[in-house]
Amino acid sequence: MSIVNRGFGRRRPVDPELAKRIPPGQHLVPDFPVLSVGPTPHTELRDWSFQINGEIDLPRTLSWVDFRALPAQTFTTDIHCVTSWSKLDTRWEGVSIDTLLDGVETEATHVMAFSDGGYETNLALDDITDGKAWLAYNYGGEPLESEHGGPVRLLVPHLYFWKSAKWVRGLRLMDGDAPGFWERNGYHIRGDPWREERYWGD
Repeated sequence: MSIVNRGFGRRRPVDPELAKRIPPGQHLVPDFPVLSVGPTPHTELRDWSFQINGEIDLPRTLSWVDFRALPAQTFTTDIHCVTSWSKLDTRWEGVSIDTLLDGVETEATHVMAFSDGGYETNLALDDITDGKAWLAYNYGGEPLESEHGGPVRLLVPHLYFWKSAKWVRGLRLMDGDAPGFWERNGYHIRGDPWREERYWGD
């Protein structure tokens, strides 16, 4: 059996205005589907930390208190899963990656986001800076539930949602690209939904 899940049946929205916001091959869902690899971690906030390491002038570790002391943003965005569902106007609160990397000196071009449970996903630094990505801890005005990646998940809404790593615990800065978990198992190295970059060869 292939580890790559081709997803759910694909249906286009009828409303032409909504259709402009839905990438090719996607359909709208009313709920927030839960798709995970392995068991759901449940980390106590007192035990939570976030690391920034790799190609960096000085590795950093943030506790939960350190993290929550950073300036936060509340924002609304659309999200798109590689399994073909899209959800519009999702509301989040979190810390911008720009804020997190403020003052970091690095020659890195990419990062590997790593999570509880051993999950990793690769991203170009250009895809998570300049207001494109956040560490999100609230969804819909409530603390992010564990099944959706809480206490903190990476949120990179302009790419397929597997790039928005659940239970994220750090960023490893790299001077080149390398595949993460799903990228090693058939998914596209970048994952742009508007280009349907779902799988190897797309």
